[in-house]
Amino acid sequence: SMTEIEALKGGANFVCVAIVNFAENTVYDFRFLGQTLRLLPEKAILWKELNTLLIADLHLGKAAHFRRSGIAVPQSAANANLSRLQLILEREKPNRILILGDLFHADFNPEWDAFEAFIDGNPEISFELIPGNHDRHGGQTCLPKRKLIIHPEKLVMPPFSFTHHPEEQDELTTTKSTKAYNIAAHVHPAVRLEGIGKSSARLPCFYFGQFGGLLPAYGTLTGMHTIRPLQGDQVFVIANNEVIEV
Repeated sequence: SMTEIEALKGGANFVCVAIVNFAENTVYDFRFLGQTLRLLPEKAILWKELNTLLIADLHLGKAAHFRRSGIAVPQSAANANLSRLQLILEREKPNRILILGDLFHADFNPEWDAFEAFIDGNPEISFELIPGNHDRHGGQTCLPKRKLIIHPEKLVMPPFSFTHHPEEQDELTTTKSTKAYNIAAHVHPAVRLEGIGKSSARLPCFYFGQFGGLLPAYGTLTGMHTIRPLQGDQVFVIANNEVIEV
């Protein structure tokens, strides 16, 4: 069953948040700049108006990279990324997936073939990539053959612009004047929450600051970088299959 609770939020840009409970997880329907961004506990965003799924930093092939370096990583860790993505597609039914960089972690490896098979298994969906630094290192020349639409390093889709690396301050000034809010990746954002006594937890998060936002890293073997939000920033952490505003 699904229940929905709406809470009015202050400020011109942050209109409301709807909490949507599914059988196994809780998502946030976040009204932002006149758009609805569904924040998913699988560390992805569904832009509902365009029925577009936003994900970043999958780092496919990282498990194989670890194994070549002598680090024992089970194949199930590599398979988890695409299995989880398939569940998202079946539940949310997007017609487009926009990957904000670092789809692949390293040079060509069997996970590339798995991803091509994944695309073939979802022919009704457009798979699109804004290249990240790892994509450029490994197989940029192979990517068009892998049935991906390759975008420039910056894609403007008002009211947003999408990049892999967060835009620099001078770029943000220009972006603000053109009313395109930058949503990026690369950082693998997390925040540390303090509990009773000396207890604390570091959790991946969606971050929306004054000028730009960050997606959490989607990949299972990616690390996290702790950020320090400023007053007025909006942060949503992912914990126990829930998206929680903090």
